[in-house]
Amino acid sequence: MAEQAGLNPKIAVLHYHGTEQTEEQVELLGSTVHIHHIGCDGDLDKMAAQIEAQDGQVAAIALTGVAKTLRLGKARVQHPAAAPLFEAAQQTPVVDGAGVRAAMERWAVRLAAEAEPGIWSRKRVLMAPGLNHGGLAMALSQYTEAVRYADPIVYFALPPVPGVGNSETLPRVAEPTLNQLRAYPFRRLFPKAGESVRPRSPKLFEWADILAGNVAGIRRYGPPQLKRKVVVTEAVTEEDVADLRDRGVSAIVTTMPPVDRELAHLEAAVFEAILVALRPDSDAALTENTYLNLMAQMNWKPGIKYLQPEEAGINKFAFVIHPLSPRFIYTHPKFRWTRYLPERLVERVAAYLPPMYGSRITGIESPTTGQKIEGYMMFIGGTPRELMRRDPGFVYRRLIRASRMAERYGARLMGLGAFTSVVGDAGITVAQKADIAITSGNSLTVAATLETAKQAVVKMGNSLDDAHQGKVMVIGATGSIGSVCSRLLAQAVPNIVLVAPRPEKLIALKQTIEDETPGAKVTLSTTADDYVGDCDLIVTTTTALNTRIIDITKCKPGAVICDIARPPDITEEEAALRPDVLVIESGEILLPGEPDFGMDIGLPPGVAYACLAETALLALDGRFEDYTLGRNIEIERVKEIYRLYKKHGLELSGIRSHDHFLTDEDLAKKRALADELRNDPAKLADVQRQAAAALPVKGGRGRAKRGGNGRTTTVVASAGAAALAAAAALFFWRKK
Repeated sequence: MAEQAGLNPKIAVLHYHGTEQTEEQVELLGSTVHIHHIGCDGDLDKMAAQIEAQDGQVAAIALTGVAKTLRLGKARVQHPAAAPLFEAAQQTPVVDGAGVRAAMERWAVRLAAEAEPGIWSRKRVLMAPGLNHGGLAMALSQYTEAVRYADPIVYFALPPVPGVGNSETLPRVAEPTLNQLRAYPFRRLFPKAGESVRPRSPKLFEWADILAGNVAGIRRYGPPQLKRKVVVTEAVTEEDVADLRDRGVSAIVTTMPPVDRELAHLEAAVFEAILVALRPDSDAALTENTYLNLMAQMNWKPGIKYLQPEEAGINKFAFVIHPLSPRFIYTHPKFRWTRYLPERLVERVAAYLPPMYGSRITGIESPTTGQKIEGYMMFIGGTPRELMRRDPGFVYRRLIRASRMAERYGARLMGLGAFTSVVGDAGITVAQKADIAITSGNSLTVAATLETAKQAVVKMGNSLDDAHQGKVMVIGATGSIGSVCSRLLAQAVPNIVLVAPRPEKLIALKQTIEDETPGAKVTLSTTADDYVGDCDLIVTTTTALNTRIIDITKCKPGAVICDIARPPDITEEEAALRPDVLVIESGEILLPGEPDFGMDIGLPPGVAYACLAETALLALDGRFEDYTLGRNIEIERVKEIYRLYKKHGLELSGIRSHDHFLTDEDLAKKRALADELRNDPAKLADVQRQAAAALPVKGGRGRAKRGGNGRTTTVVASAGAAALAAAAALFFWRKK
């Protein structure tokens, strides 16, 4: 009995499977526990004999591969073959792990969620099997509603019939299932890893993101390929790890304490025997309550090991886009027939489509920190017209559903692209109801726009490049992007013109700017034409279909128009009338690493629109928090995102005009022509007359077109995301 007492007890572990005898010792709760492993070669008589031999010689006896009680859901049955084993010892407690398994599984799931946020969120879980893993199933169900049971497939080789094996049917089938299983030998209830004589259907395994339960059963009955799955089990051997790695499993999580190792190798029965041996009171009952007080003294983390090096330590994000018009549907071969349907019908049907997965973004890596990120492009079907005409709740529901899909893929941050960022309260409600962080991307859109405009002004050599003299104009100044652009530009340029259709908002913005920047000269106007000829830089952030917002023929030579509206306020045909004026888009961002968007977004390799780049940048920095939301963009956010932009090595990709990058040679030609017209007023007047004569008729002039309700139809949007949506819409239909 000496081995039972003191701080260094000894326990025996009898393995139903296996033949070897080994010794090891582990450190736990300040004690060294000696463990004697004995294989019983699948023979219950040998196991009973070993129990009798170890009785009184060790502090506890653990039985692996057998169970006294079979549990499924709330149902319980005793296994008749187990009773003699637990009655064979007269002095030493015999345990099978039931006393600690449920509590440890629930605790481990919580600790894993804290260590790896999002690891369980919205995932599809397959209990493989759920037998005797009720604590694990209950814990995982706190993070997802998609929990299925593989028990009918594993034990009865049934096909995956819809409705059979889900959590709703479990209460009705648990007891009949256990009455069948109690007649099974332990070699079928808790099988060894290996090839099954009768292969099981792989469909549920393929459906699942997480395989939870018995690692040997998963290896035996799972399909050869388990790519990107997470396996959750009590403990694993090196052989288990090697096999699962070869099958493509992404990660393993073990629910027992990984004593002295990266992953747990001691099963629940062994851990229970250790706690039995370490009880302060040797007469204390062998119940969960007795063990809980010992568990509470432990400071541990569940074993989490990524098996594929390229998947380890990757921060994940998602980005939502949508088609800009039905024409992107019509161009797809499978949907060409829709062009014969009324356009409004196509638009309205598309708006009801549920969110869909588009592509996977890979290869982005910070040169500063080495952090890698992975993104997921998500699609909703509404065009801008449908998104803006409907109640915001209609769009919110789809964005919230998209966020839940993104969670399932492991994303902890989702960016709102194009018109999804301006519907309703511009992301605030979505952020409140989503379980992951949300951003509109507009902070970096503003920063990139101003940085691009700065470079363009330098290239064109106009008045703004001369000690910050000259004048700037912001059209759509009271919108979310326009207002923060106005406030930042006023800090750099002493003379600014603000254009927007609502005077009361213009007055409020003027007062804000004058409070922030004393000395700024702010001019207000509801139309652009009266002042456009005096401005060196014009930033237009509106969207007005079939309406002329700005008359380019009146611009001064060498003026820079930063057109971040979608559709653009200046068409390519209009820009061609004044080749001395530089019309550019908002800045596109060159992401670090070797980005692969999984689709053509209409830009050179590695280049992203600023709204998408902001979402990726926050993921690079591990900033999984609601960032740019609402219509009032904070200047400090813009400045902060610009600092992160510099920190992680992002760069402007160049100056773009109407989907084309401009070379230094192109810019030099424009500047030379502008210089010529600056020095020759007569020639400038002639150029302006010819341009005005050739200017195509378009909607109204100088103001936003008004709809039937009398309200301006101008909508501020994230220009980068809108362009991205246009480029990606065809891919959306191709995939689905």
